This record gives sequence, structure tokens and C-alpha cells, in this order.
Amino acid sequence: MIDYKNRSLKKEILDQNDIPFEDIALNMKELNFINSVLGGHSITIKGFKDLLQDKKKISVCEIGCGGGDNMEMIYKFCERNHIISSFTGVDINSECIVFAKGKSKIENVNFIVSDYLNVDFGTAKPDIIFSSLFCHHFNDSEIITMLKWMDENSNIGFFINDLHRHPLAYHFIKLATQLFSKSYLVKNDAPLSVLRGFKKQEWENILRKSDLTDYTLKWKWAFRYLITV
Repeated sequence: MIDYKNRSLKKEILDQNDIPFEDIALNMKELNFINSVLGGHSITIKGFKDLLQDKKKISVCEIGCGGGDNMEMIYKFCERNHIISSFTGVDINSECIVFAKGKSKIENVNFIVSDYLNVDFGTAKPDIIFSSLFCHHFNDSEIITMLKWMDENSNIGFFINDLHRHPLAYHFIKLATQLFSKSYLVKNDAPLSVLRGFKKQEWENILRKSDLTDYTLKWKWAFRYLITV
């Protein structure tokens, strides 16, 4: 029986350190496609717009940036709306950063290979920090640490785009990836990601334990939560 009541603690294959670059590249490409088709990128843009307000110059940092596709979407939005933007992408996986650098079209971007906790912005803190499909890789205590770090290191605020743990989401993505994916990483990790995802009450508990009160928590299609702080 699949346990939908409790978050799975099983690690995803992508969390390993010895994955060939070509496998990571295919995984990143397919994840970008999934985000585009199922509305993940539009949720990221919504979180960004909620914090942007009417500013015409903004600095943005994504932790767990993977292939950099989320930042690309925000960059294109800024271009269309005549907003001057700069970006920092942080990921502990050097292969993901190599892939992101190779395809990035962002004019002003800095990619950093590091655990996000080891990044020191000094006096140049980004205005907005965000993560997409990153939090579910961690346990609750690690997420609390992450939220406090994002709060302390952003000038305006931060937002999180992550998965809602639900049977429909699990079975849909499992069937879709088995039928259409060519990546063993996506076939294994996408359904597991859902089981590592969250329910509303869990996010409320995490935010309360992080001492954060000025936030919005919204359910978004398809089976995502957008948290804006």
C-alpha cells in the first residue's frame, strides 16, 4: 500500500553524486517540459509577480536551480515588461550547473556550485529568493532551516513552488512518465517526488515552526502549493 498520509523519506536518484552528465541533461530537459505543460512555470511567475509589485529593477536568486529553466522564465517575463533583472543560480550538483550554463540565455546571471547554506551574499543580498521543486528533497527540520535562511538573506521576500502530495497527482505522473519519458531519472523520481510532497497542514506547521507569519499559502493546478513570504 502506498502511504499518502505521511511524507516519504526515500531519497531520489537525482540526490546521488555519481550520475552521468548525459542522464542529468535528459532529466533537466524533461523536467522543463513537464513544468511547461503542467503549469509549473506559470506558478513560478505568479510567485515572482506577487513580490515584484511595481519595481523596475530586481535581483533574483534561485536555490536548487537545476537546469536554470525557472530563472529563464522569470528573465523572459522581465524582458517583456522592461524590468532590469539580475540572477544568481545555486545548486550543489556541478553537473546541473554545467548544463544550466550551457543553455542559459540570461544576460546577467551568476551560477554557483554550492550548498545554499554556504552562500554568503555579504551586503549584496538578492531582492527575491525562490525555490521550485526543491523543498521536497529535505526533511521538515531541514526545510525550517531553509526557510529561515531565505528570510534572512532576501531583501523583499521569498517564494516556494512545490508539490501537493495526492493520489491523483501520483498516479497521473507515474503513468505519464512510464508512457512518455525516456529518462530513468524522471520515471523513478517524478512519482517519488509527489510522495515526498506536502499537504496544506504540513506547510502551515513548517511555517509556524519557522516563526513566519506574514505569508500566503495557495493551492495551484496541477497539484502544487505556492508559498509567498
